[in-house]
Amino acid sequence: MEAMRRANWQPAYMRLAGSGELARRARELYAFFRSCHLCPRHCGVNRLKRETGVCGATSRVMVASAHPHFGEEPPLVGRHGSGTIFLSHCNLLCSYCQNWEISHGGEGLLLSDEALGRVMLRLQKLGCHNINLVTPTHYAPNIVQALRNAVAGDLEIPLVYNCGGYEPVEVLQLLDGIVDIYLADFKYADGGMAAKYSHDAGDYPQVAMSALAEMRRQVGDLVTDEDGIALRGLMIRHLVLPNNIAGTDRFAVLAAEKLGRSAYINVMSQYRPAHEAWRTPELGRHASREEHRQAVEWVQRALGPTGP
Repeated sequence: MEAMRRANWQPAYMRLAGSGELARRARELYAFFRSCHLCPRHCGVNRLKRETGVCGATSRVMVASAHPHFGEEPPLVGRHGSGTIFLSHCNLLCSYCQNWEISHGGEGLLLSDEALGRVMLRLQKLGCHNINLVTPTHYAPNIVQALRNAVAGDLEIPLVYNCGGYEPVEVLQLLDGIVDIYLADFKYADGGMAAKYSHDAGDYPQVAMSALAEMRRQVGDLVTDEDGIALRGLMIRHLVLPNNIAGTDRFAVLAAEKLGRSAYINVMSQYRPAHEAWRTPELGRHASREEHRQAVEWVQRALGPTGP
């Protein structure tokens, strides 16, 4: 983890806003809605005509909540919290999702892109250290358009793309120079587990590792300011699932090979059975302390000390 003076830093997106490139990227991303391929599922529906695919979203962004959040990683939270915007619907639809009312049920309010930009500005005014977009994949066009409006209102804090890791490189490349911090999950090292528990996403391990490599190419390893607040970089979350369903031992080796030993990885212990986890006995309990300890050991053996 590197540190730099905040006075020497500015958000990546500011460099694109003045040149018109941010507007061009928004137009290019909006074209994806006509035959949607914003995620690896390639549903092909016309979301501009309110057709819906696996995620259930149309071309209008839906927001479940927006507020300073203090439960994220310490470099994101600081003293004033992460400006978290929980977006409704999801492209993974994990059977054990703890936010299933939002991701599966689609609870939330429809907003215009301009209104989403105003939400970003409100969070900055509250003192939040960043704009943290949770489950952004299927709304990438809206986010970039909203960002254009927010920049016009003097947004100047880091943009965090907080995703499930199931991201096509083609879309990520259009976010190059826009996103400051990628906060990405790596959920499974085994495609069979991904298919079983995340709505037939059997290609998840390969897709997610390619996505992480592209994210790291864009933003590098984590960089913080003099107070330890994140400014730029890749942060990876890996949730320990019971019975090593996540394949942490294999993930650790993959991460070391593909991302290097300096990658910031948070080995998370907060799994609890939720939504439909009770239907599958192997997911119907908390991961034990011993399972988390073993997972941390695997990651440390492959990469060295973990994030938090």
